[in-house]
Amino acid sequence: MAQDIGRVHVIRHLIEKSRDRKIKKMIEKMMPILLVLAASVCIATTFGILFTLVFETFEFFQRVSIIEYFFGTEWYPFSSGNPSFGVLPLIMGTLKVTIIAMIVAVPFGLAVAIYLSEYASGRTRKFIKPVLEILAGVPTIVYGFFALTFVTPILQIFIPSLKLFNAISPGIVVGMMILPSIISLSEDAMNAVPNAIREGALALGATKLEVALKVVLPAAFSGIIASIVLAISRAIGETMIVTLAGGAMPSFDFSVTGSIQTMTAYIVQVSSGDAGYGTVIYYSMYAVGFTLFIFTLLMNFIAHKISKRFREEY
Repeated sequence: MAQDIGRVHVIRHLIEKSRDRKIKKMIEKMMPILLVLAASVCIATTFGILFTLVFETFEFFQRVSIIEYFFGTEWYPFSSGNPSFGVLPLIMGTLKVTIIAMIVAVPFGLAVAIYLSEYASGRTRKFIKPVLEILAGVPTIVYGFFALTFVTPILQIFIPSLKLFNAISPGIVVGMMILPSIISLSEDAMNAVPNAIREGALALGATKLEVALKVVLPAAFSGIIASIVLAISRAIGETMIVTLAGGAMPSFDFSVTGSIQTMTAYIVQVSSGDAGYGTVIYYSMYAVGFTLFIFTLLMNFIAHKISKRFREEY
């Protein structure tokens, strides 16, 4: 009787094992298909976005001269008399905010990354890392109100000519927003540098600062460039901060104390219902979006070339 029970258990175990093998084989066959489908969805989404931008932008250029768009210095699409669609003022506003943001973010971001990678203790890293994650998780609209109601009044104490809507305040706050990206990615790139290189430099008589600046930093250059380009892309594509604190007055000049309008802020303005479907203003939103896409694409291409040129393999 005991032998029969034992045989039953053995047979049941073999059947379950056989079923498990069949399930595993099915999963093994299905996983490549699922992964290909996931990759195809990403590719299809990219081409769908690109097709939409190109198609609607083509409709815009059927009504507005491409020369006027790219070389015009006046952007007055809502003018009832003679609307102007020169995109240079929007590009200038975007560049003002981006340059100010990078002036703030790059030095501070690299300094913090060097500190975390080369100087900070484990306890200090455990404290700073969560703070950076909190900074990265703050909604951009909160940053926008912070720039408008806190940063701008403080700046007006030192710059009396600074207007309520300006380029400096959103530029500084955008720089604060992209700090976690630069710090995190740059620190990862520096941590990837082998300790043997550090130890060799120290053995040759270099100080810790010299090791950080002259050995680790050049060795992690490709990763640092990638972090900076990612931060620039975020700064160019930032919407709510520049919409709330930058204003809505596009101007083709180098002043940073007056009101500006960026490409993303204009898209928000049109998307909020200021233009009807099928109008020139409606299609101009896609033209500006396509211009923004070209900017980001060029930056990623340049970053890829620079990273490939200076990449270090260990």
